[in-house]
Amino acid sequence: MQKYREHRLAVAPMMDWTDRHCRFFHRQLTTRALLYTEMVVADAVIHGARERLLGFDEAEHPVALQLGGSDPIKLTEAARIGESFGYDEINLNVGCPSDRVQSGTFGACLMKVPDLVADCVAAMKTAVTIPVTVKCRIGVDEQDPEPALDALADRVFDAGANALWVHARKAWLEGLSPKENRDIPPLDYARVYRLKTGKANKFIGINGGIQSTEEGRAHLNHIDGVMLGRAAYHTPGILAGVDAAFYGVEAETFDPAALIDAMAGYAARYIERGGRLGHVSRHMVGLFHGMPGARRYRQILSTDATRPGAGAEILKTAFAALEFGARGAEAA
Repeated sequence: MQKYREHRLAVAPMMDWTDRHCRFFHRQLTTRALLYTEMVVADAVIHGARERLLGFDEAEHPVALQLGGSDPIKLTEAARIGESFGYDEINLNVGCPSDRVQSGTFGACLMKVPDLVADCVAAMKTAVTIPVTVKCRIGVDEQDPEPALDALADRVFDAGANALWVHARKAWLEGLSPKENRDIPPLDYARVYRLKTGKANKFIGINGGIQSTEEGRAHLNHIDGVMLGRAAYHTPGILAGVDAAFYGVEAETFDPAALIDAMAGYAARYIERGGRLGHVSRHMVGLFHGMPGARRYRQILSTDATRPGAGAEILKTAFAALEFGARGAEAA
């Protein structure tokens, strides 16, 4: 576990959200947090447009590739490809409850077949030298989370998994939508704590409903790592405190103007390659939540930045709508 212990804070893999632009943006706020890709299906990695699916900026490190699948052979090949692209970790999704994932026999439904999950982990471990980890729920449907989570954890750690990240809710594959599965099943942090109690030498991380770095630090009294999800996406400014709160790095004064400059430069390079500003700016809408001028900032990013032909300078226009952004523009 010692090698993996450094990952005390991670930003969760989130479909349609944690793409390469989101991860580059988050990296401007924290140099230490472990970042995750969206889930990528193993078949797509093997047969799809790999640069589009897997390409990332070197600034994103440490960054993990989350794979979806249930075929050990395909996952092994996809993991090998992921390592060749430079990812720092391969993570197997055993928690996504979407209908599309269920139809492919992977995601949360794999909680019901821990031996198969272990086979997948063992196969990937033979193919790569980087850590192989698993992200799961505490159970699915009518499973009792006590034996179900223990069974999965025992199998994957015996197979060589370097860490287990647990979303502290059940997934209901029957009766709840993927969106409802993020909120309706009750959180059970104590169940994850009990898992850790029995596995002192294994890395157990927790995910689900954590709203702040303060809440996250409290969890570290019981487990090894904390994973922020929607809170990090909707209010990304909280990531600016991660390095100090979780890694003991001396806190630097958050410089919003420098961040906007970095993102404008990144967006300009992306646009030159044929991209659109909206692909980048959509992840930045919640950055200045609660600050004077934030409403106008959001409006500009939600309208002007999404128009065809929008240039990176719009990010600076939006920033100037903020009270401190306007002062900075006047000083310049």
